[in-house]
Amino acid sequence: MMPRLFAGLEIPQPITTMLSLQRGGLYGARWIDEANYHITLRFMGDVDYSLANEIVFQMSQIQCPEFTLSLKGFGSFGARKPHSVFAAVQNNEDLVLLHQELERRMRKLGLRSDKHDYTPHVTLARLKKTAEPIDVANYLALRGGFQTEQFRVPRFVLYSSRDSIGGGPYVIEETFDLL
Repeated sequence: MMPRLFAGLEIPQPITTMLSLQRGGLYGARWIDEANYHITLRFMGDVDYSLANEIVFQMSQIQCPEFTLSLKGFGSFGARKPHSVFAAVQNNEDLVLLHQELERRMRKLGLRSDKHDYTPHVTLARLKKTAEPIDVANYLALRGGFQTEQFRVPRFVLYSSRDSIGGGPYVIEETFDLL
């Protein structure tokens, strides 16, 4: 069985607790378990073990500084038919630079880029087809002022997940310290 891999950032426990308190009040939502909150940097997909080793090597060569992040506001993906709800990451140049360096190295290994622009976020819920756009809009409107304190990002990680409908469980396979 091939590993399904992605790179991401961990969320500190006080922030995950704040996020978990936002669960509920949205019909058709499958809420992500607090232990599986993360910020995806790059999805690699199902890869063989040889490519997985190359991915680990390339990630180990990245030299970016530590930085701080905060979350601000909520949003959804899927304009006419929302399919997920997320907490947005406040704009951060260091995060963008880390993502771009990771993206460059993964393309060098032959991995295709995501067809969507990079939108850093923490997925809170995946939405069933029964979720109504107006209900999603109301949920988001009620949480428009959501914001966290800044938190330190000392490392990024390589996660694996099992083939499922999303939402975990995720396993940290490797960690990579920032400078």
